[in-house]
Amino acid sequence: MYALILVALTSCGYSTKSENITKEVQQMEIKSEQNLDTITLGGGCYWCMEAVFQRMKGVEKVASGFSGGDVKNPAYKEVCNGTTGHAEVVKVIFDKNKTSLEDILAVFFVVHDPTTLNRQGADVGTQYRSAIYYQNQEQFRVIADAIEKLIKEKVFTEPIVTEVAEIKNFYIAQDDHQNYYNQNSNQSYCRFVVKEKVDKFEKLFKDKVK
Repeated sequence: MYALILVALTSCGYSTKSENITKEVQQMEIKSEQNLDTITLGGGCYWCMEAVFQRMKGVEKVASGFSGGDVKNPAYKEVCNGTTGHAEVVKVIFDKNKTSLEDILAVFFVVHDPTTLNRQGADVGTQYRSAIYYQNQEQFRVIADAIEKLIKEKVFTEPIVTEVAEIKNFYIAQDDHQNYYNQNSNQSYCRFVVKEKVDKFEKLFKDKVK
């Protein structure tokens, strides 16, 4: 019984906050600046990815949301049901003069497991899939090279199952799912799951921590 309770408390779908699921979620518009670039990443619960990349040098903004599906303006609970085709993702906006896509991918492939299909820990479902949604062919080449290097160096014992596709949509999650870890650090999922990934990043990438 204790184990079942612990799983429930440490699942991304659990929240101590009430959710306004009737709010229409608008597609996020990013102001284009010459030195800024954007990549959209899915690595399980977006609270984890958001917290990690918020702490990385050169990252200007991180927004949690949904990508990869066909349902327009999906609500959080719809995505959690696994019926929208969307993955939980973070849109990472970074300064190319301060960091690179290669560095971001290096962190991405360390703080989540790209070999588990539609699953990260206790979070199970297509919405938790490993995914990279690129903006252009230049980004695609960088991603392909990074994955090829991981395979060649046998970093993982199992095949990498990360979905790599051109981004076709991004729907921002509701307000109380933004900046989640920073505002809810005592919540069970944050203490047992998100913090572990943040600590791993800060330990292994000390030179990249803000």
